[in-house]
Amino acid sequence: MRMDDELLRRAKAIAAQRDTTLTAILEHALRDWLDRQRRAPRRPRVDLPVSRAGGGLLPGVSLDDSADLLDRMERDGPA
Repeated sequence: MRMDDELLRRAKAIAAQRDTTLTAILEHALRDWLDRQRRAPRRPRVDLPVSRAGGGLLPGVSLDDSADLLDRMERDGPA
């Protein structure tokens, strides 16, 4: 699991202030988020067009694999 360093630092500080664990803070936040998602109205799926201006997607790149996209962006840096 990857997490923004500043967000992690803030969560650790809150855990220390409340004399609890980081795990407990993250579990509580995740439960709250999941509950809100369950109650939220379902939005229709939006299909976005893929630009062909630059030749489309690179071979082996899938827009459905967010973990791979993140790895590629972190590895390759800005265009």
